[in-house]
Amino acid sequence: MREHSRAELKAKLAVHATPSEDLDALLDELSAQGWLSDERAALSLVRSKAQQWGSRRLKQALQNKGVGAEVITEAMSGLSDTEVHRAAHLWQRKFGSPPADATERARQMRFLLARGFSSATVTLTLKKAASIACGEWPEDADAITGG
Repeated sequence: MREHSRAELKAKLAVHATPSEDLDALLDELSAQGWLSDERAALSLVRSKAQQWGSRRLKQALQNKGVGAEVITEAMSGLSDTEVHRAAHLWQRKFGSPPADATERARQMRFLLARGFSSATVTLTLKKAASIACGEWPEDADAITGG
């Protein structure tokens, strides 16, 4: 079981509802009783996927679920501070050693970019790959995250 956004649940129930049934009233009642919450659904997704996905992919997933822009902004607040470290952890789990040649570097870059990390974050992660492999994390992450 997982949290669903209002738009997701409406789409799932619309297949089973007859035209005379009022889905919006049902969803309003579920929201009023606390059973349905876009905020909770967004936070749940961010918590479960933040270690595997970058901010861009998380934002896209939330938009695909029909979550509003304000809720997305609130759910993702604070993620930009950890973006470089999350990318470095993911890189270390997947690869663990610096790229030996340009082909391997391109493969590692594509992997991180596909996971939704920004090109600046990916560049910094691979630039610091040797120190990350030794267990040292980038100290100049603030330059990328704007902190």
